[in-house]
Amino acid sequence: MSERERVIVLGASPKRERYSNQAVRLLVQYGHKVVPVNPARSVIEDLPVAATLGEVEGEVDTVTLYLAPRHSEAIADALLRLKPGRVIFNPGTENPALQKKLAESGIGVVEGCTLVMLKTGQF
Repeated sequence: MSERERVIVLGASPKRERYSNQAVRLLVQYGHKVVPVNPARSVIEDLPVAATLGEVEGEVDTVTLYLAPRHSEAIADALLRLKPGRVIFNPGTENPALQKKLAESGIGVVEGCTLVMLKTGQF
């Protein structure tokens, strides 16, 4: 795993008990470059926050998704434009239609828990 891997946490929360916040902290701990995305915050865990995916520039290795399926369809075009290497659908975020669109565009799709993947060396 490269220290240079850039990971977007889509739906990052400032609330430390939330899994998306735990993912931000654990990704940083594991040496990843983390970009939290949340339209209502400017800083999460001392990291600058992008309000939307459209604000993120440059190469992205992984997007880890913490949005309910009813909200994730709205970001399909932004994900396709961003062209990350993969998108991780954490438990409860699964969206078969979006997953199909991403896969058809050559973007890797993973159903899994980012926290478990990191802690077990599967990230």
